[in-house]
Amino acid sequence: MSGAVIVGLQWGDEGKGKLVDLFAPKFDAVARFQGGSNAGHTVVIGDEKRVFHVMPSGALQGRLCIVGSGVAVDTGILLEELSTLEGAGVKPKLLLSGRAQVTTRLHRIHDGLEEARRGSGAVGTTRRGIGPTYSDRALRVGLKVADLLEPDILEDRLRVLYELKKKIFKEVYGYTDMPDFDGLYDELLDHGRRLRGYIGKVEYELNRLVSSGGRVLFEGAQGTLLDVDYGTYPYSTSSNTVAAASSVGTGLPPNRISHVVGVAKAYTTRVGSGPFPTEDKGEHGSILRDLGKEYGSTTGRPRRCGWFDAVIVRYAAMLNGADQIILTKLDVLSDFEKIKVATAYRIDGEETDEMPLTAEELDRAKPVYEELEGWRSYGYGFWRKAREEGEDALPKPLRGYLARLEELIGVQIRGVSYGPSREEFLDLGLEL
Repeated sequence: MSGAVIVGLQWGDEGKGKLVDLFAPKFDAVARFQGGSNAGHTVVIGDEKRVFHVMPSGALQGRLCIVGSGVAVDTGILLEELSTLEGAGVKPKLLLSGRAQVTTRLHRIHDGLEEARRGSGAVGTTRRGIGPTYSDRALRVGLKVADLLEPDILEDRLRVLYELKKKIFKEVYGYTDMPDFDGLYDELLDHGRRLRGYIGKVEYELNRLVSSGGRVLFEGAQGTLLDVDYGTYPYSTSSNTVAAASSVGTGLPPNRISHVVGVAKAYTTRVGSGPFPTEDKGEHGSILRDLGKEYGSTTGRPRRCGWFDAVIVRYAAMLNGADQIILTKLDVLSDFEKIKVATAYRIDGEETDEMPLTAEELDRAKPVYEELEGWRSYGYGFWRKAREEGEDALPKPLRGYLARLEELIGVQIRGVSYGPSREEFLDLGLEL
């Protein structure tokens, strides 16, 4: 078993990008298996910040970066990221699945039109075209990356997609400002030409790599609560974000995966619309946003902030089969004398510690809070000491916070992150 999955246990933005970058040297390849350019993984090295939307975060560690068949690939954005890396002196090693779906300008237009049509009921997409890309895959009218390599096939399939979008745009949305077909065709053909050397059969390459003793780190995008099936649908993303999708989205069998590492913030955030039981719309939420610099790496939108929700994290850990957890942004809680944790919900007068079936029911949920001691009086210097001496050097209230979260989630916390840089990480017995 040679694979490990890094997966978010909340609504995304848990800090997975930093961790993938940190752990990549232990692996031979880093693979994306779902989502698209709606993902934003941030890696901070010194004073430099890099944000990736399609490329796996392992690019900065010189590892083979795999974009699997389950990813919706905006080829224009991918080419921009390749160019940015090369400009920074990084020669990326990329293997792009020819089976992956292509996100085009038509999909981005469709996404924006649909969000506008929904008005106040908009689901809060990034308008990057990801939902329409996956919809067209299901309708079997979408484009695959391999289609960009065959001019005649691309022209035929793009024509089918173009005429369908033209009809939908006009009759459903009253939109007639279609992009020029020839211009769109030439653009995609050019993308295929420039990406040709990177395109291949991911499923074969991954299985050969693992069979020869290689190791693969799977990088999840978004978070479990945004999963199209198990998240807060319809306020979700358009793909399966859970660890099981790592096999489907790359072609590596599940029995090759040995570890699932769940990542959660020490508090909770989400971007866009949808239920959020522990959201704090007052002073504490503002403090969390300011201290945590909680603004979307893809959209720049301010994130909604609130206290740690053990109900959703326990649910997510169960769905993913997480065997260990990494807690991030613990430093943000250092300014609080008291810290709240939601241990259950009260819905329509009844208490439950399970995730509701519908977004509407979750929206009615009132969190049942437990209040814990903070570690404000200890300052920030203890982190350096803890890196040298271990967990026992952490303040007692912080150790109590970690222990209580472990009890509530039912999975051990094997690592904590307390800042954006690679160095600001404390290993508590992580197994990879």
